[in-house]
Amino acid sequence: MSPAAASPTIIVGVIPGRTAAVVPSAVEFAERFRASLLFAYVDAASALVSPVPDATFVATPLAPEVIDEIEQTAGEQLTAEIRPLLDGHAVEWSAVGRVGDPARSLIGLADDREALMIIVGTREGLRGSIHEFFNGSVAARLSHWQHRPVVVIPLAPKGVGAPLPWNRGGDAGSEPADGAGPAGTSGGPEASG
Repeated sequence: MSPAAASPTIIVGVIPGRTAAVVPSAVEFAERFRASLLFAYVDAASALVSPVPDATFVATPLAPEVIDEIEQTAGEQLTAEIRPLLDGHAVEWSAVGRVGDPARSLIGLADDREALMIIVGTREGLRGSIHEFFNGSVAARLSHWQHRPVVVIPLAPKGVGAPLPWNRGGDAGSEPADGAGPAGTSGGPEASG
């Protein structure tokens, strides 16, 4: 039996300061699957960006020692933030910091540990909206770029009928303009079965 089969791992993508909303759900999954948790924060902003003459920008990777320092500091800060949230739980866990693209980094961690699944929280607020506008949803990229289940934990659910993040200007926007719901259903209450 391989080590991954003996003790499965669940990768949990988190953002410092927003871990309290994700940790309880991650612990519940870990307990149900008898898995350990690897909390990971990926700093996508830690790169040197320079303009070039054609009005575009070039991202230059940071020196390895700078990346190591950022990752170590992020891992230590994440550990300090998560530790009190796990008091009283017998779940094995660890925390790491990474620099780079969040989806690719989480996939790399999941591949390295043959993870059972990846858990992420939703992005809320202006910063999250801008990030997702330019880079796409981390959860959506995870669901298309790799084979593991992706669990998305709502950080601030608004309720049925509230405007969706991608439809902020219109009315409730709970259904596409053509009225079609998921996978060819009508999208109405009867579609939920």
